[in-house]
Amino acid sequence: MSDVTILHNRNCSTSRFATEAAASAGVAADVVEYLKQPLDAAALADLLDKLEDPPTDLVRRDAFFTQSGLTDADVQTREQIIAVLVEHPRLLQRPVLVKGDRAIIGRPKDRVADFLES
Repeated sequence: MSDVTILHNRNCSTSRFATEAAASAGVAADVVEYLKQPLDAAALADLLDKLEDPPTDLVRRDAFFTQSGLTDADVQTREQIIAVLVEHPRLLQRPVLVKGDRAIIGRPKDRVADFLES
């Protein structure tokens, strides 16, 4: 059984840092490539229940966000966040680390080690 689950995008250096930090710390990690295995609405709701960060921070505000016609007003509520992430999994902030009933967004990188040790 894994100690932590890491929602990972292998093309993201911060996400790769989190997986490497877990390995270096000897923490067993279940690495989930969420672009290949997108989270459904129930899994996103569960993640939001555990998330220690503001829920809206789970949504990346990048060029794709803007190109999709989205604004901050579209990701204010829990229901909006879930709907946007189900439709656009690539907007999930990364990495996300989940341990038991806690979850964090692994940005900035220095948050990762503290979370893995807790």
